[in-house]
Amino acid sequence: MPDGHRGRPGTAARTQFNLGRALPFLVLALTFLADVITPDRERFDRLLVAAPALAAVTWSVRGTIGIGLLAMGARVLLSLIRGEPLAPELVASETVLAAVTAAAAWVSRVRTRYERDLRELTAVAEVVQRVVLRPLPARLGRFDLHLLYVAAAAKARIGGDFYEAVRVPGAVRIMLGDVQGKGLGAVETASVLLGSFRAAVNDAPDLAVLADRLDEGLARYGAWDPDSDAAERFATVVLVELPDDEDTARLLSCGHPAPLLQHGADVHAVSFADPSLPVNLAGLADSRHRIEEVPFGPGDRLLLYTDGVSETRDRTGTFYPLEPRLRRWAAEPARELPELLHKDLADYGADGLDDDVAALLVVFPDSPEAP
Repeated sequence: MPDGHRGRPGTAARTQFNLGRALPFLVLALTFLADVITPDRERFDRLLVAAPALAAVTWSVRGTIGIGLLAMGARVLLSLIRGEPLAPELVASETVLAAVTAAAAWVSRVRTRYERDLRELTAVAEVVQRVVLRPLPARLGRFDLHLLYVAAAAKARIGGDFYEAVRVPGAVRIMLGDVQGKGLGAVETASVLLGSFRAAVNDAPDLAVLADRLDEGLARYGAWDPDSDAAERFATVVLVELPDDEDTARLLSCGHPAPLLQHGADVHAVSFADPSLPVNLAGLADSRHRIEEVPFGPGDRLLLYTDGVSETRDRTGTFYPLEPRLRRWAAEPARELPELLHKDLADYGADGLDDDVAALLVVFPDSPEAP
């Protein structure tokens, strides 16, 4: 996935799952053994009902029914071991076990149906993510790209932060932005802006025109669907153009946090003398987009990020010190920085990561072979 931090379930998760499947059998075995080796006045067979109940959590309907039948068989076998007649007490116990097994089978059926639906929704979400937020290549033109992307919503794969990087004739163009608010409305707005960027990025003569196209795209979408939540939202955006024939970076900020430029051990924020208003707010004031140019040569790094990074607070309310952190990590391999930043943000935040986070490190390698 784009964030690079979602992998296959670990050994601990697989162990927990296997233990859950084995637990009903463990209950059957321990209950049977305890009932056999203890005096007659101590009866543990009533605990057999726990086996089918536990089976409903991890086993299929058939598996749950099978475990319930095992529990019923174990109850009969215990009666035979004690030499007890088929008394009404045994019939009552078997009836209770049958009822619990039937209820557990129903729970298992509901659970498996929910899990199937969840798998289907997850598959759809993965397809949507690949369409809306496509994975970035490790290298684009002369530049290496290293991305951190984490959605704030639990189990979500897409949030209100968005990114794109495209190779165009003579340059690489990058966009990173953050939609106001959270939820599906923010995702909708992000998808509109990404579509506008992709439609205009090759033909726009410069970043100023490209920024105008973003505003126009969101305005058109709002006119087509005035009831859409996207029509009411704004987004901060930073645009970057990296020419093929110049060691320079051109940047335009629409109300977005200033990227950090690293040259050797020196790290400082790019200065925007006249940043534009956020997208979908440009109509509130007459202003021209101003493009800033900064040197960007071999060995340099440029970090674009959203306010989910810079506005993470610790327990005292202090904002995350991104610039000092990046200065500390100046000698770290670029490919390791997203993971370092992710872990450090999670440790620093009073409540972990409670906002969407996107950070894109653009690296101009010292040589084509540099990592």
